[in-house]
Amino acid sequence: MTQPAHDPDLKAVDAANAPANFRYFDLVMAAFVTILLLSNVIGAGKVSEIDLPLLGAIPFGAGVLFFPVSYVIGDILTEVYGYARARRVIWTGFAALVFMAAMAWVVVALPPAPGWENQSAYETVFGQVPRIVGASIIAFWAGEFANSYVMAKMKVWTEGKALWTRTIGSTVVGQGVDSALFYPLAFLGAAGWSAELVMQVALLQWIVKVTWEAMLTPVTYKVVNWLKQREGVDLFDRGTSFSPFARSG
Repeated sequence: MTQPAHDPDLKAVDAANAPANFRYFDLVMAAFVTILLLSNVIGAGKVSEIDLPLLGAIPFGAGVLFFPVSYVIGDILTEVYGYARARRVIWTGFAALVFMAAMAWVVVALPPAPGWENQSAYETVFGQVPRIVGASIIAFWAGEFANSYVMAKMKVWTEGKALWTRTIGSTVVGQGVDSALFYPLAFLGAAGWSAELVMQVALLQWIVKVTWEAMLTPVTYKVVNWLKQREGVDLFDRGTSFSPFARSG
């Protein structure tokens, strides 16, 4: 594995004593929300297929290639900036998803102008099933908070060492919560979706997402190390309130 992310030359501080401002926090938050929205808008509407040895043709939602990147950035946020600031970003992403869904519904519902012939294509791309949208937003909210909680707690337990154990461990939990909520809420009981199929797809997507994030571990190490060096502190969530509804720092 790569070098440990914990640098003994950095000043270790508890969340309560963290600096009021960070140089790169806003940029990381913007990256998180951008990837979250784009993976839901661009990736969610396309089903692709990959031919794997022994397994054959496997269909998957194209968004699965990029949505896990939001979990990587979520790990970076919690590791570098602490749970309280990650909580603020999760709520920001949640609000952005709700607004995106509302905007898509309004724009699709607006009557097209005479002569504009792309309404059906527009509905295909941006039209959303309310049940799936609601399931996606709920699963994101719960999965991201579970991911951030495990990440912050494990950092304290490991004293900042072995970053890979908490990035992968938090993803196992967070993506597990996400998949366990999204697929039953979105598809259970729907036409063509048996309970067995829902479970199979949820399990496959969970494995793919965790594997994808594990493969990105070297990138996570580099970004975490770079940000910590420039922010000048190593933040630990000792004494932090882990309620999703607590006032964010």
